[in-house]
Amino acid sequence: MIEVQLTVKDPKGIHARPAGKIVAALQDYESFVTVWKGEQSYDVKKLLSFMGSELKFGDTVVVRVEGKDEAECAETVKKAFEENL
Repeated sequence: MIEVQLTVKDPKGIHARPAGKIVAALQDYESFVTVWKGEQSYDVKKLLSFMGSELKFGDTVVVRVEGKDEAECAETVKKAFEENL
């Protein structure tokens, strides 16, 4: 398991367009990806679950990546968050 701490930099927080781009970037990976906001977790590879996280500007979250391709997937997660959120 790899954990990455990320901060939301988009002033609008999470909304459909950036969430959709992040979900799409991860679809080819086998790893399970969750974002943790406090004690609550959300599946990043499922749009509605990820949107349910209601991430706001300035929120710092932990993203956990678990699976066979977790190292490569974690790099993609970091890049996708930096470019879209």
